[in-house]
Amino acid sequence: MQKILEIKDLKKYYPILGGVLQRKVADVKALDGIDLDIFRGECLGLVGESGCGKTTTGKAIIRLHRPTQGHIHYYAPKNATDPSADIGTLSKSAIKKLGIRGKLQMVFQDPTTSLNPRMLIKNIIAEPLKAQNSLNGRALTDRVRELLEIVGLTRDHYLRYPHEFSGGQRQRIAVARAIATNPEFIVLDEPTSALDVSVQAQILNLLIRLQQNLGLTYLFVTHHLLVVKYISHRLAVMYLGKIVEIARTTDLFARPLHPYTIALLSGIPAPDVEHKPGRIVLSGDVPSPVNPPAGCRFHSRCPFVIDRCLTEEPVLESIEPGHRAACHRRHDMDKLVSDRFGLKRPGKPS
Repeated sequence: MQKILEIKDLKKYYPILGGVLQRKVADVKALDGIDLDIFRGECLGLVGESGCGKTTTGKAIIRLHRPTQGHIHYYAPKNATDPSADIGTLSKSAIKKLGIRGKLQMVFQDPTTSLNPRMLIKNIIAEPLKAQNSLNGRALTDRVRELLEIVGLTRDHYLRYPHEFSGGQRQRIAVARAIATNPEFIVLDEPTSALDVSVQAQILNLLIRLQQNLGLTYLFVTHHLLVVKYISHRLAVMYLGKIVEIARTTDLFARPLHPYTIALLSGIPAPDVEHKPGRIVLSGDVPSPVNPPAGCRFHSRCPFVIDRCLTEEPVLESIEPGHRAACHRRHDMDKLVSDRFGLKRPGKPS
């Protein structure tokens, strides 16, 4: 598969200022060394608890936030082997000059706050087109109306304000704005979390259809595991600014290898009321990203912790083709889970 983005050692620290002179006294380590490859045409899911760095990852990749350290290599379609640019180190003006800004877009979680309430829908959708100096006049009007029809709205919505729409319709408008510049990659930051279940299904089906018709690549950020199972091809699990496991979605759901992933999946409610699944309840709270624990960051809550976990940070290593996990006890996980919680785990996926 052809890469579209290659992320190496990505870090994003937010300074904490203190004292009368407001000097930096510490850093919030939102991202602390992420390595990730994203391939053209795929939907990569990104899950984890609130505050683990999922949204920061998306914003750093498309340069809404400038990374503290690391590289974000972008591969243009005609340059499949060598990266066209390092988005992580370029200035905003250089990114725009190279034409990369229009290729990377984002759909935010809450359309109520991401859409300007004082602007007409026609101006909201036209704004990125004007910024890219690609269309104007009649061509701009026709393109905006075309985008409305693509996302399931009509021309009657052209001259309305955001408050005149339902939540699902506002999210369709946000999607229309994101695809206006013919992007290649879109960060979807929990695009269905603020919607009713029936509307969530409509938006998910719209996103899948747009991906197939427009050849889009997604980074789907969410905390809803069943939603990401439905839409994503691969799944990455984050904990406290680190990726702890990544695999094909089917493989990860069938046989997770990191105790944090296992705990997350064990919390999915079963539709069968007679079924009583074993659930792993994590003790304690998530440590502070200001001062993360030494060794494995999950060791303070892990039910399988050993002395090695307290001092040595595990490396995200390949266990099976396409399946990587960062855990010292990953090879013994099947037996550990069975002995400790009585959970029956499937065998090695084919």
